[in-house]
Amino acid sequence: MNTSRIGIVGVGRMGANMARRLKDRGFVLTAIYDVDATRAQSLAAELGAVAPTSLAALTAAADIVLTVVTDDAAMQTIFFDPTDSLLADAAGRVFLNCATLSPQMHLAVDAACARAGASALECCMASSITQAREGSLYLMIGGNRAVYEQALPVLEALSTSPRYVGEAGEAAKVKALVNMVMNINTAGLAEGLGLADALGLDLNMIREIFGQTGAASRVLVTDGEDMQNRDHTCYFSAAHAAKDSGIALALAGQTGLSLPLAAAATAQFERMQQLGLGELDKSGIAELTFLGRSARPA
Repeated sequence: MNTSRIGIVGVGRMGANMARRLKDRGFVLTAIYDVDATRAQSLAAELGAVAPTSLAALTAAADIVLTVVTDDAAMQTIFFDPTDSLLADAAGRVFLNCATLSPQMHLAVDAACARAGASALECCMASSITQAREGSLYLMIGGNRAVYEQALPVLEALSTSPRYVGEAGEAAKVKALVNMVMNINTAGLAEGLGLADALGLDLNMIREIFGQTGAASRVLVTDGEDMQNRDHTCYFSAAHAAKDSGIALALAGQTGLSLPLAAAATAQFERMQQLGLGELDKSGIAELTFLGRSARPA
């Protein structure tokens, strides 16, 4: 499969670095598409690819298509727009869909690909920009097992740990849970550090103690210092946190389950969006909790 032609749709922070990683590993990058045509053209020039002006043209130029888009609405557009779609003459293509979407959207895409004679996998990503560039993403894979085995060379170039979860829709459920728990941890850490700061405690000491006790978490490692220093360079945006937690809450609603912590964390990330802070990293939630910070409610 490393001789297959690869196209990528969506080359923001994650997609662009995944494309660079595949190029570094000797894969043939043929086509780049993004709603921001200038961004697509720039990356295509860097990687020796073309930047077609239509989705159908990208499919025609590729055997394997990675999609790295923002949400269900974007996925709906690229697969189901009647005027231009990735599924035009898509027979034989393999679509690796890497966005965090609702399980229902992944199921709809899987069915549409099957009708078009193509194959789809949901390749839900954990980790962030650095891991995308280094090929150390954690990937949760859903879809037909035989297609997963076929796509392994590409998946293993992007991930040290591709994990097959089950049939279509299952990986999306798992990813929603991962991000829900991560977002709850992020909100909790911001409140803990905010209270420590208000009490006049040394935050370096607090972070060290958190790391050696039951307060430890992966989020403490990735976001704790950034919360303290107000460095919210975006690796995973508050807007994405709100969207992903919303997917988990919708799943909970379908089961009749009440998740008050998830609901509270989601409300905090939604408030960041309302305040115009949605493109800050999720660590920016600390701006809502620390005394004296401008985004904190009066």
